[in-house]
Parts: sequence; C-alpha cells; structure tokens
Amino acid sequence: MVARELRIVRDDLHCNAVRVMGGDPGRLALAARLAADLGLEVWYSPYPLDLNADEILALFAACADEAERLRRGGAEVVFVAGAELSLMVPGFLTGDTLAQRLDGLLRHRDRLPAVIAEVTPRINDFLAAAAATIRERFGGPITYAAVPLERVDWSLFDIVSVDLYRSAEVADAFAEGVRTVVAQGKPVAITEFGCASFAGAPDRGASGLDIVVKDENTGAPSHLDGDYLRDEAGQARYVRELLDIFDTEGVDATFVFTFALHDFPHRPGESRRDLDLASYGIVRVLEKGTGTTYPGLSWEPKAVFATVSAAYAG
Repeated sequence: MVARELRIVRDDLHCNAVRVMGGDPGRLALAARLAADLGLEVWYSPYPLDLNADEILALFAACADEAERLRRGGAEVVFVAGAELSLMVPGFLTGDTLAQRLDGLLRHRDRLPAVIAEVTPRINDFLAAAAATIRERFGGPITYAAVPLERVDWSLFDIVSVDLYRSAEVADAFAEGVRTVVAQGKPVAITEFGCASFAGAPDRGASGLDIVVKDENTGAPSHLDGDYLRDEAGQARYVRELLDIFDTEGVDATFVFTFALHDFPHRPGESRRDLDLASYGIVRVLEKGTGTTYPGLSWEPKAVFATVSAAYAG
C-alpha cells in the first residue's frame, strides 16, 4: 500500500521529493526505501515525540545509518534532524506535555521575547550535538524543521527549513517573513504547510486541529467541539496561495502537510464526528471500505489534491 501511494505521489501529484516522517525506525526505513526506489528525493525525517535528549540522539543515529545506506545506493537523501523540538519534546519550554507547553505559550504571549531568549541557547546546544551525531554517519545534506519562535543557528545545517503556516494574525506580514528567511543566503525549504478542511480553517493556520476533542482515556481523536461546514475549496485556495508566495519569494522546496491523517476519518452526515473536517490531509480517509478514484485504497482525493497536482506539474 505504501509503495502504491508513493507512486501516486510521484505520478499523479507530480512530486519529485517526499518528506517521510515517523518515530519507528523500521517503518521509516521501509517507506524511505520505497520512495527511493521510485526515484523520489527522500527527506528522511525521524520524528521524536516526548523523548529525552539521549533517546533522540539514539533515534537520529539509527536513522542516519539507514539514510546513508540509501544515499550510497544512489538515492538523493536529505536528513531532517527532527522538527519543532522546543514544542514536541520536554526540556526546552515549561511543561511536561505538548499540551502544557502550547498552553504556556498561548497564555503568556507577552513573555514571548523572554521565552525565545531562553529557548535559543538550549535548542542550539542540542542541535549542535544532533548535527555532530548525524554527520558522523551520514554524508548528505542535513537540515532541521524549525518553528518561527526558534532562533536556529543555521551554520550547523546545509538547508534552512521551517514549518510555516499563514493565519489571520500574520497574514499581512507573511510574504515579508518568507522573504526574510530566504535572504539568509542558504537554500530554503518549507518543511510543513497546509490547511484543514472546515470553513474558517485558513484563518487558523496551524491551529486547525484545536477543534478536535480527544478521548479522556485513550487520547485518541473523538469528535469535534462544535458544528462545522466542509470547505475543501478554501483548503485548496489556501495551499495554492501559499505555493504562489513561496515561488515568488524564491523558496527552493515545499512540502504540503499532509497526504493523509488516518486517525481523522471522514464520517459523512455526522458533523461533529466527521474528523476529516479537522484533517490537513489532501485525501479523505474512509472509515469503512475503499474509494473509487483509486480502487483498493481507503481514501478519496479532496479538492486540494488536484490543486497540488496542477501546481507541481507546472
């Protein structure tokens, strides 16, 4: 199934690169090898979540060994040394969980300059250790998927990468912000951008998932916190507009978030249980059965699927 979906990514979406993310080294290696076999450039992205520093470095080391095997076999590989670490793992911001760390940022926006000053040396000290660990094992280019609050020392990396979303609050300054990133003089990748599928999602940017209520016992997505209208056209328009900005400002690589979110299934006719409304996936994951556009696969393309296809074909 992974091989078939990656072939669709290459042939129907016209992508020449794919960012493969995950916390399981074996599953990550499988997907990366299949992507490389299809001639896709692989952005090898181990994704640590709530690991400590030693565990993260061990994950990076194991993945760097596999990435180097791929590279020596002739594949084009970029190693992504984690993503949004100040948010995703403890030790950089106050809070033991992701929810606590995000809540602390949102509640104390007035302290953001002080928080940035505190996080910067911590994140750069760790990234220096991570880059050294990776370069001992991997001979290709490396990068790190940052969030804007992180002031990364980009001398550690070959490519400047940022996960970047446009929300209503930053819309007026968004293009200028992209221009500032590009002006640093290194190749630039937008390692994550996209939009959920409900009306109003474009204004929320990265916070579209906030409408999801999780099960108290399992933590799995359960339902939505209200009634929302589907707006696939709005999702598609958002992605097209951001791609135009990235092209205009000279960004070198763009990675749409994301192909599919399998724990956010489409439940037609059940507004509050239709988790796909909050999904950033460019396909609707079906809770039961398979689709008709690609028989045998458990999803159907959304409007944004055609948008991405047309943009990358050009």
